[in-house]
Amino acid sequence: MKVPLERIRIKKRVRMQLGDLQPLMDSLEARGLMNPVTVNSDYELIAGHRRLESARRLGWDMIEVRIVDARDELGMLELELEENLHRLDFTALELAQARARIEKLRNPGLLRRIWLALVRLCRAAAARLKA
Repeated sequence: MKVPLERIRIKKRVRMQLGDLQPLMDSLEARGLMNPVTVNSDYELIAGHRRLESARRLGWDMIEVRIVDARDELGMLELELEENLHRLDFTALELAQARARIEKLRNPGLLRRIWLALVRLCRAAAARLKA
């Protein structure tokens, strides 16, 4: 569900530094919000401070939220830690392989371009037959 950004309250947080938000802001502009921020039923922020602040800086009025059942300080703190502790960054090799795949998809070779053109042609012909 979407809620106005000003409705979300930020109380005492574990994360003190938000870091450089520009890459996240660029991602939000290009692809939108992929993961909602997490709040309790009183709209107190549990997880997603960087996403929330980036949305604010971009001038968004509304943001997608996930509401979880956590009202006491202990429950909220545990959820904030869980959200941030169990992430695993990509290895350098994984990042390099992903970037190589992106480059290959953005700039396919001649055979791949021919194949893609044939696929589009077949799909267009199939769509005309159905109509």
